[in-house]
Amino acid sequence: MQDSAISATVDFHQDGVQHGFLKLPYSHDQSAWGNVMIPITVICNGEGPTALLTGGNHGDEYEGITALLKLANRLGAEEISGRVIIVPMMNHPAVLNGTRTSPLDGGNLNRAFPGNPVGTLTEKIADYFTRYLVPLADVVLDMHSGGRTLDLLPFAATHRLADATFGARCLAGAQAFGAPYTLFMAELEEAALFDSVVESLGRVFISTELRGGGTTTPGTVALAEQGVDNVLRFAGILPGDPLPVASQALEIPSADYYRVSQHRGLLEFAVELGDWVQQGDVLARVYSLERTGEPPVDYRAPFAGMLIGRRHPARVDVGDTFAVLAVKR
Repeated sequence: MQDSAISATVDFHQDGVQHGFLKLPYSHDQSAWGNVMIPITVICNGEGPTALLTGGNHGDEYEGITALLKLANRLGAEEISGRVIIVPMMNHPAVLNGTRTSPLDGGNLNRAFPGNPVGTLTEKIADYFTRYLVPLADVVLDMHSGGRTLDLLPFAATHRLADATFGARCLAGAQAFGAPYTLFMAELEEAALFDSVVESLGRVFISTELRGGGTTTPGTVALAEQGVDNVLRFAGILPGDPLPVASQALEIPSADYYRVSQHRGLLEFAVELGDWVQQGDVLARVYSLERTGEPPVDYRAPFAGMLIGRRHPARVDVGDTFAVLAVKR
């Protein structure tokens, strides 16, 4: 296999706190020998487990980015046993651009795994995480939110896995995070996700969705910070047990629970996030923006469940997911 083009300016085995970069060569019109510089912090203190903590997999999801930038400033080596690798902005070009995807190649990092060492810039980043960073880790926490186009109730998630023992460990990690909801989550395009790569390598994987709308609140950042510390306790890197938090157990059983618009127009929701609906209840209506006097199109719940996610902008287009339902498990 081709070596990665990315090099690290930090030593992953050196005790102490190091702040540096993952350096990816990028030749362009403004810099013939330029580089994409992805910030990274490594904190080591002797033998022990390793946690890989990531945010900014999508560039407009700020809750995890904020919490991890703060963690990189506050966590000392003397506080831990083992190693913490912090990458607050995995897709750094997208974060700088405030967009879900990279402005350099249009790449959606969380649809580019396991990556390619001689592919696009985004594929090279995915490959480095797959072959170099994930194998160092025992536990991986990748924090997401809805970004500019979605708003989601805050949850930690795992997946139903064939290995029951491994699946139970991943579920325990998601529960330890301490979000108001803990989900088994059927993913879209799962073969190309960071989640699938981590799980295929036998590492505990925890994902989150922490609201969205392309912003943060004091509450969502506090939840992300507490969740990070809880995961480090769960991993045995910070002392003590995760703080106990009441969390409702839910599941997104299949892709059918992601409701997709077949119309373009103005979206009006009939229910609030967190509401339970019955089969046949109106979830939302889409109004034509082309003419007056045209009745809206009703979108109804195909089955009972909780509205756990919704489109954030009021404008909707054909193909947009506008609602996500979950059920009790």
